[in-house]
Amino acid sequence: MKEKIIETSIELFDRKGFKETSVQEIVEAIGVTKGAFYYYFKSKEELLKDICISYIEDLLEQQQRILQDSEKSCTEKLYEIVYMLIRNIKARRKSARIFFREMRHLHEDHLQEIKAKRRAFRQHYQQLIEAGIARGEFKPTLTPDMITFGILGITNWSYYWFQPDGEISEEALTDIYVDLILNGIKNRESLKEK
Repeated sequence: MKEKIIETSIELFDRKGFKETSVQEIVEAIGVTKGAFYYYFKSKEELLKDICISYIEDLLEQQQRILQDSEKSCTEKLYEIVYMLIRNIKARRKSARIFFREMRHLHEDHLQEIKAKRRAFRQHYQQLIEAGIARGEFKPTLTPDMITFGILGITNWSYYWFQPDGEISEEALTDIYVDLILNGIKNRESLKEK
C-alpha cells in the first residue's frame, strides 16, 4: 500500500503540483481512507521528502558504481554520469521534476537530509573533475567547483525540456553535452585561420 500511495502521489504531484494536491485526492485516487495514508506517512510533506530522498539516493548509488570502476578513465566516467542523469529523465521523469520543482515546499528539517545527499553527489562529481585534472585528462586551469556546478546545471535542467521519445535520444544528447563540456562550442578551424 505504501508503494501505491507513493506512485499515485508522484502522478498527482507531477500533474497538479505538491501544494495543489490534497491528501484527500491521493486517497480517493487509490480508493482508501485517510487512515491508510496516515498509517504510512505523518504528513503530505513527509511523503514528498520520501519521494525526494528515494530519487537522490538512487542517483548516488548509480554514481558510485560508475566512479568505482577502476578500468575507466575520468573522461569515460564523466560521460557515463552525464548519460546516467539523462537516462534517469526517461526512467524517472516525474520523480525528477518533483525533486527539482517541489523540494522548495519542504521545511528546513526535512531539507537537511536531502541537501546533504545532493551535496555528496556534487562533491563526488567534483572529485572526478579534480582527478581528471591531476591525471592530465582535463585542462589544469579549470576551477573544479565551477565546472561541476556548470555540468550539473546543464544536465539537471534537462528534466524540464528533454523529450526522450523525441528526435534526439538520450545517447545523442549525452554526446552533445559531453562534447560541449570537453570541447566547447568554438570552431577549432576558425582559430587556425587567425
